[in-house]
Amino acid sequence: MNLYTHPKTAEREARALKKASGREDGDGSVQVHLDPAMEIEGAKVFAIYGKGGIGKSTTSSNLSVAFSKLGKRVLQIGCDPKHDSTFTLTKSLIPTVIDILEEVDFHTEELRSEDFVFEGFNGVQCVEAGGPPAGTGCGGYVVGQTVKLLKEHHLLEDTDVVLFDVLGDVVCGGFASPLQHAERALVVAANDFDSIFAMNRIVAAIKAKSKNYDVRLGGVIANRSRETDQIDRFNEAIGLQRLAHIADSDAVRISRLKKCTLFEMEETPEVKAIQNEYLQLAEYLLSGSQEFDATPMKDREIFEFLGFE
Repeated sequence: MNLYTHPKTAEREARALKKASGREDGDGSVQVHLDPAMEIEGAKVFAIYGKGGIGKSTTSSNLSVAFSKLGKRVLQIGCDPKHDSTFTLTKSLIPTVIDILEEVDFHTEELRSEDFVFEGFNGVQCVEAGGPPAGTGCGGYVVGQTVKLLKEHHLLEDTDVVLFDVLGDVVCGGFASPLQHAERALVVAANDFDSIFAMNRIVAAIKAKSKNYDVRLGGVIANRSRETDQIDRFNEAIGLQRLAHIADSDAVRISRLKKCTLFEMEETPEVKAIQNEYLQLAEYLLSGSQEFDATPMKDREIFEFLGFE
């Protein structure tokens, strides 16, 4: 089995699967569509997006712990070739699914679940999908192979929450592939021009996927910002809502250096407040969170919109 599918082959496969599924993404689309057999059933599935470097992995890992603190069985899937989504949970850079598959020449029957699933803090199960070398393949294909492997090993049957931590703000068909599995897509953003500009494009990608899949826009997590005025102004303009505000705290930076989650830090009033913010967010998401039908702006429109008057 060759991981790095030739673009022409991928295009043919995508068109064939599109025809079989009856799902159209629009003229010219060559996105790889979800095989119905690979749908994640039973668990609540969330996908975390946002500008590169905005703190998605920190947000994802602490949110995973919050879910686990509420008694849920949680699986976090890192979708970045850097495979660093889960290191604060596991205290290490765990092997990626792609690395493990290559070791057995993609003979999945030779693998055990413990070869690619690792237990992190408070029982959170951790998987790093990994990715192809730069310029050689599609990240979406890697995500698909990861979910397929989890299904083959029946690892999704005993899971309450699945959380995809997705690379940067790339909105191509490949890195939008977790949206094919997710119930809610959440955007992490800071109160600045670049984060909100990226968020606008991510909202557009989520809106496109929601036409053919069950995923819906779940809201915004403000991060690394003292204030949220620009985020809130943008949300009001397009029909979106902020779900949480993670304070711009040095404790977050220190937790990354300590290779631990905020739930393992000394419980100062500042740390406790952030922990509570994550717990409240987890409770809200588990309760059947609101979906938003936001209307993203055109690039030139948001360029003019953002900033101080």
